[in-house]
Amino acid sequence: MKKIIIMMMLFAPLAVMAQKFGHVDTQSIMQTLPEIAKINGELQAIAQQYENDLKAMQDELQRKNEEYEKAKATMAPTKQKETETELAEMYQKIQQTYTQSQQDMQKKQQELMAPVYQKVQTAIQNVGKAGQYTYIFEMGAALYIGTGSKDVTAEIKAEINKLK
Repeated sequence: MKKIIIMMMLFAPLAVMAQKFGHVDTQSIMQTLPEIAKINGELQAIAQQYENDLKAMQDELQRKNEEYEKAKATMAPTKQKETETELAEMYQKIQQTYTQSQQDMQKKQQELMAPVYQKVQTAIQNVGKAGQYTYIFEMGAALYIGTGSKDVTAEIKAEINKLK
C-alpha cells in the first residue's frame, strides 16, 4: 500500500508537467479579419440612418417649439396646453427612438458578429485539439503569462484562413 502511494506521489508531478498551455490575442485576430471591416461599414451605415432620423425628429420639434413660442401670447389657454402636450410627446418619442435605435444597433452588432466569434472559437478549438493543449487562455484576461505558455495567435490565424 505504501509503495502505491509513493509511486502516485512520484508520478503526480509528471502528470502536471505534461499539461500544455497556450495563450491567444483574439483582439489582434479580430482586427485582421476582413469580415470585421465589412461589419463595421454596415454598422456605420445603420448608425448614420438612425442619426439622420433622429436629427429630422429634433429639427421638427425645434421648428414646432419656435412656432409655439411665437404664437403663445395670442393662443387660447386650451390650445397652449394642447401644443405643450404635443411638444412633450414629440420629445418623449425622440427619447424612445434614441433608446430603441441603441438597442437595435447592439442587437444588429451581436447578430453580425456571431458568425465571426464562432469562426474564431472553432479555430481556437481546432488548434487546441491539434496541439494537445490543456488550456488556451485569452491574453487580455490573463493576469500573468509565464514562459510555460505558448502564444498560439499565429496558429489560430492560420486555422481561420483554412476555415474560409
